[in-house]
Amino acid sequence: MRLAENAAMAQSALCTAPTAREVVLRFAARGLRIEAAALVVATCLWALFRQPFWETVLYSICISTMCWLFIEAGRAAAAAWQRSRHRPVEPRSGWPGWTSMLTVVAVGGVLGYAVGNELANALTGSNSPGPFDADPRQTLAILVLALVPALTITYFFQSRAIIARQREQVERAERQAAEQQLKLIESQLEPHMLFNTLANLRALIAVEPARAQAMLDRLIAFLRASLAGSRSDSQSLAAEFARLRDYLALMEVRMGDRLATRFTLPAELAAAQIPPLLLQPIVENSIRHGLELQREGGRIDIAAARDGDALVVTVRDTGAGASGVAPAAGGGFGLDHVRERLATLYGSTASFALVPAADGGGGMVATVRLPLATPTAATAGSSSASTCSHVR
Repeated sequence: MRLAENAAMAQSALCTAPTAREVVLRFAARGLRIEAAALVVATCLWALFRQPFWETVLYSICISTMCWLFIEAGRAAAAAWQRSRHRPVEPRSGWPGWTSMLTVVAVGGVLGYAVGNELANALTGSNSPGPFDADPRQTLAILVLALVPALTITYFFQSRAIIARQREQVERAERQAAEQQLKLIESQLEPHMLFNTLANLRALIAVEPARAQAMLDRLIAFLRASLAGSRSDSQSLAAEFARLRDYLALMEVRMGDRLATRFTLPAELAAAQIPPLLLQPIVENSIRHGLELQREGGRIDIAAARDGDALVVTVRDTGAGASGVAPAAGGGFGLDHVRERLATLYGSTASFALVPAADGGGGMVATVRLPLATPTAATAGSSSASTCSHVR
């Protein structure tokens, strides 16, 4: 058990430990804040005691800088000692805990004041007493001047680190929640599509066994092709269109001449990335709530286009129109999943709309708009244009 805990702590530290660049930037940022605080302290001392301003600034900068460096070195040493004894240390800031840090601040503050004071004496030619060569009253004042700012600044830095760490934890939790929600949506979507297809297959077996057999063969091919793609986070638009062709071929076995399809995919969009199975519920909705409600069936047109930095995919059917859409919100189970997936993955940068067709041909037009994304190296095989028509 102890070994497992140590391994988990090491893994956590490895995952969240800062890079060398982050360490340097954080160190430089702290140094700038220390010098700014030193100027503030020098201004206050000058206003109180009316000593020469620039001499006061020099003493304040030397003492503050040396106190900070001694405390930083002590913090690093305390953190290393804690790690050597397998005790928890905050991986990003190297914070060893307040018990160790109070000792570090006390020792580092006194030593830093002594060294900084001697450095300022050497630069100015003055002989200001330090903590080790002053009378008791002066020593007490020096300790107050050294330790109070040191403790205040240490508390300030640690509070900022805690706030930053909590913000990172909240953002990480939000990302994990979004990922889990998306996985739940995808896990619900595929059984839903399969249930609808099997229900249709069961109805067809009793009346046309030969067509049911052909439909079952198509279903097996479709599921085999879908398995690999559904396990990835994204796929090319060409692959998504190929899967839709498989699905519509499956529907053609059942509907026969009542179903016609047309695909339009420009060559430059074939490699564009899209979430797997995003369009399939929209096409399924067009079949169930559009074409199947008409005795004569109809046609489904699936087209992709680019609009600036956005990818726009439309699914247009010539079915029953708004009267066949279920329920009033603009679709059923599958369309709700489309909206949720887009919101989870892209937020406000993606949208989905389902409206009656405005060209006089009847039916509905579903429009998916999402940010255009392409892989760094698209395969040549997927870059060809795809435009096909199938009308019976």
